[in-house]
Amino acid sequence: MYNKVYLEITNNCNLNCDFCIKNTRKNKFISLDEFNIILDKLKNYTKYLYFHILGEPLLHPNINELINIANNKGFKVNITTNGYLINNIKNNINIRQLNISLHSFSFKYNKSLNDYLKDIFDVVETLKEHTYISYRLWVNTEYKDLIIDYINKYYNIKIELDSKDNYKIDKNIFLNINKEFIWPDLNNSEINLYGKCYALKKHIGILVDGTVVPCCLDSKGIIKLGNIFENDINDIKNSKRYKNMLKGFNDNKKIEDLCKHCKFIEK
Repeated sequence: MYNKVYLEITNNCNLNCDFCIKNTRKNKFISLDEFNIILDKLKNYTKYLYFHILGEPLLHPNINELINIANNKGFKVNITTNGYLINNIKNNINIRQLNISLHSFSFKYNKSLNDYLKDIFDVVETLKEHTYISYRLWVNTEYKDLIIDYINKYYNIKIELDSKDNYKIDKNIFLNINKEFIWPDLNNSEINLYGKCYALKKHIGILVDGTVVPCCLDSKGIIKLGNIFENDINDIKNSKRYKNMLKGFNDNKKIEDLCKHCKFIEK
């Protein structure tokens, strides 16, 4: 069993953030039929779905139907969003965890910080009894201090940044602060041949076209392990490429070139 499977329900996004690696694949929204096929193939391999690789999941026109289908089939749905479209899920109580990337905010999207956060705070109030909320500040945005000020005032708390990464704000509501990471890229100058990773051991990723990848950071589908619409998970796990990668991680070695250019696990 995997701890989680990252599932990209769309690679379309409503923003154009500087820190994002950007989508280079054909834009696509997963269909309901495709979604059901994937869930049926995953039912014995995980209980936790993470709508997150590239793209903005709340942009999907059937986002609530996808959440509810997964919930009805026994999956726990976790979503990572930039927060701009949060009203699209304001009444859905079938979300296990909602990660909101507050570092996505920018005035270039023609929305004030007050309006952006008000929409988020309002929806969080309706969801927090059923959903874990994680406010994320993972990029050194120029609005970081302002955002924290808003959080302090709204929740009547006093977050003083120190060495901690996580702060409890309210029941089921947390703030996670982390350093910006460098996306793994074959063009990165730094190379590390050694290291372990949770990929393949604890999780895999599935791109919107069905391509199975080791993790959520292989957003370009460079390490193709198979295709969920053509292969069963067990066949993918028994493939030579999959086994070689897994053995490498167990031996503290990075087999794939993309992994050699990745520093996320060190972060």
